[in-house]
Amino acid sequence: MSTDVLVLSYSGCSTCKKALKWLEAKGVAHTVRPIVDTPPTVAELEQWIPRSGVSVRKWLNTSGQSYRAMGKAKVDVASEAELRAWLAADGKLVKRPVVVTPTTVLVGFQPEAWERVFASRG
Repeated sequence: MSTDVLVLSYSGCSTCKKALKWLEAKGVAHTVRPIVDTPPTVAELEQWIPRSGVSVRKWLNTSGQSYRAMGKAKVDVASEAELRAWLAADGKLVKRPVVVTPTTVLVGFQPEAWERVFASRG
């Protein structure tokens, strides 16, 4: 069976490790894509951000080194197009994990939200 769940994850991220364990415990088949090696493209972000239900700014990993190096002031004045370009250029700038299903995109690991999305999957 092919999987329709894509997880963009970083192997050094403890939250990503927890999220992957959660998916495995729930029996959710998924494909992992290393977010640092293969960040989301601008085209993917243009589709995924609206499906996630959160603004592009909520996709930023504000606790990461890439964000700190860039600086909040620069981010605050950036356009949405600039933010998408930066996210596509640097996987470490993206809040992780990102989970893409045919109907939903989840950003970050929130077990309650994940439970709602995957409850119907068995």
